[in-house]
Amino acid sequence: MSRNTIRLVIILATVSLVGITVIQIFWVRKAFDLREKQFNQRVNIALKTVVDDINRCNNYPPSTINPIKQLSSNYYTVMVNNFIDPLQLEEFLTLEFKKKEIVSDFEYGIYDCSNEKMVYGNYVNLDSRTRNKTKAPSFPKLDRENYYFGVYFPTKDGNLISKMGIWSFSSAMLLIVIVFFGYALFVILKQKRLSEIQKDFINNMTHEFKTPISTITISSEVLKNPDIINNPRRLLNYATIIQEESQRLKKQVDRVLQMASIEKQEINLKKEKVDVHEIINQAIQNIQASLDEKKGKIACDLKATASIVSADKLHLTNIIYNLLDNALKYCKQVPSIKIFTESIKNGIRISLRDNGIGISSENQKKIFNKFYRVPTGNVHDVKGFGLGLNYVKVMVRAHRGEVSLVSSLDVGSTFSIYLPFD
Repeated sequence: MSRNTIRLVIILATVSLVGITVIQIFWVRKAFDLREKQFNQRVNIALKTVVDDINRCNNYPPSTINPIKQLSSNYYTVMVNNFIDPLQLEEFLTLEFKKKEIVSDFEYGIYDCSNEKMVYGNYVNLDSRTRNKTKAPSFPKLDRENYYFGVYFPTKDGNLISKMGIWSFSSAMLLIVIVFFGYALFVILKQKRLSEIQKDFINNMTHEFKTPISTITISSEVLKNPDIINNPRRLLNYATIIQEESQRLKKQVDRVLQMASIEKQEINLKKEKVDVHEIINQAIQNIQASLDEKKGKIACDLKATASIVSADKLHLTNIIYNLLDNALKYCKQVPSIKIFTESIKNGIRISLRDNGIGISSENQKKIFNKFYRVPTGNVHDVKGFGLGLNYVKVMVRAHRGEVSLVSSLDVGSTFSIYLPFD
């Protein structure tokens, strides 16, 4: 699937989901508003009936004006120009709310406007009909204009939402679809990335194997000449070329197989007490031929007072060798490498600084990923599979250490490895 096709699929799917989500929110909101309107109507009817019941009990004529005011979505005040008993008010409210199928818990309070204070209040749970057991205070008769009570529904929104079963279910299904889409998008992009990595790996492997195979083929053709036996030096020269290129191919194949075993978590470390300084010197000897070819130099400043760690000697040597090899390969001038060590708390730090081309901050985040190489277009002037630094990271962590990088373009890079003591 091409990049443009993936982009088109993502855009269309995103637009579709956004559209469906907006429509869902719109209709859920409309349904909620409708239920809220019905709730308010039922509350108003119930409170009007309560006022009429109070007036009837006190032999007072029914109210000719609407005594109910809704101050907020869940708070109502009711003006009553009459005496009322608090417990009687609670009975009337509970009875009328149940008749109107209002099952939301409520609080009510009776206010004395003359003294500007609430003289009585209680919380009522319509399910259990629990009520405050405190004895009601004496309630004197007040002036008609100075008396009202308020009703508050603290759980109103929750109760309304709980009754919107089909809308809650459809919203949950929509959320699952969005999560599934996000996961599918993640998988598609991951597979796309893996496909690109595979393509890059095949290209790199082709370039890596092409040169030694061509060299071996040419040398073999020369050795097939019967007259070559009369020139022992030339025979030895071409035989040596075939041997060196075969070793080069073997190393590349071993590196790929090694990373495959690491990916399967088949890391078997043969730990022993080793001297880090000796390992560094051994790695320098291993790369000395390549260093001499480029006329480079390596300076060592090994100041760590404690350099004995428990590690796999072979892997630790390969770690240092890979960093040295990268420092030589990615340097456009005469290589100048400095290795220094220092003792830190509970371990040793190995730092390798070079004067190479450096790595941009964007690529530094990916440089330790398997098969990743800094993009160079179609130019393959530096050989490799993009496995070296990934190997370094995996093996350092297998030794319970950490590897870090500080780099600037056209300045150079500094790789630091921390290895803990036992």
